[in-house]
Amino acid sequence: MARKVLFHELGGPEVLRVEDVEVGDPGPGEVRIRVEAIGLNRSESLFRSGHYIEPVKRFPATLGTEAAGVVEAVGAGVTGLRPGEPVSTVQTFSMNDHGVYGERVIVPAAAVLRRPEGLGAVEGAAVWMAYVTAYGALMEAGGMRPGDTVVLNAASSSVGLAAIHVAGRLGAAPIALTRTAAKKEALLKQGAAEVIVTEDEDVVERVLAATDGRGAEIVLDAVAGPGVRDLARVVADDGKLLVYGALSGQPTPYPGIELGMPALSMRTYTMLETTTRPERLRRAEAFVASGLRSGAFSAVVDRTFELGEIVEAHRHLESNAQVGKIVVTVQ
Repeated sequence: MARKVLFHELGGPEVLRVEDVEVGDPGPGEVRIRVEAIGLNRSESLFRSGHYIEPVKRFPATLGTEAAGVVEAVGAGVTGLRPGEPVSTVQTFSMNDHGVYGERVIVPAAAVLRRPEGLGAVEGAAVWMAYVTAYGALMEAGGMRPGDTVVLNAASSSVGLAAIHVAGRLGAAPIALTRTAAKKEALLKQGAAEVIVTEDEDVVERVLAATDGRGAEIVLDAVAGPGVRDLARVVADDGKLLVYGALSGQPTPYPGIELGMPALSMRTYTMLETTTRPERLRRAEAFVASGLRSGAFSAVVDRTFELGEIVEAHRHLESNAQVGKIVVTVQ
């Protein structure tokens, strides 16, 4: 038996329960992991409340895609992983099929990455989802090059901070958007070239001024909704507007026609575009591991909770007060 977080109905953080469950053995192509730390992601809050891109198919349901721990057992056909090896997980699977909120969990071997030497469990649960998402969006989908300008909102999230670091490492200039001035200094310290406080400043005016009227080669949007109209106005010729989240919860228009921009390149992006394609994931893993070794990349952890505090952890996740990753430790 092992403790696992389950929920029996859709709702707020209070529906989460820590229960004892049988774990069993990994099947073909699967790995059982003894979890040491869990990285929380906004998608899990959306899944739990019924607002994710994929609905919950059955109850009780579990959740979670990002964890760090140690391999306990491998199923038939799994090569390259052995019991006792420190690892992390990334999302290649549906939360209807697997979840990592627990003491011992089973996940597909394709979702398991070796943890670089010297990277602890808390850090190992806080880097991969953020950096792989940022890498895939900026480099694989966005084609970012040195000298480009990247505009990103939700900049104090783990993905936002990773995008600042990735852009900076490649010689691009990240412009961070934040709603209030409370996080401005933290974003500058993380490497933002400019920080725009959206409740006080005109985003279009500031971005065009910062780029000598050129606009941004890549706009990375985690919010979506009607705000894409302003973001579209700052996309440079031949630039891209990549929508990778929907924090607004509102319908998202295609602003190209109404703004007289029929050639606007706007598309959605999900991390699964990278993690479910082995060659892309191989490139992402090599890029992120290199950045971790050099010190260019690092885990930005806002706060840690224990597994028994999962309700409080989700409440903090939904407060939007954090800068960086929320991690739940498992003992």
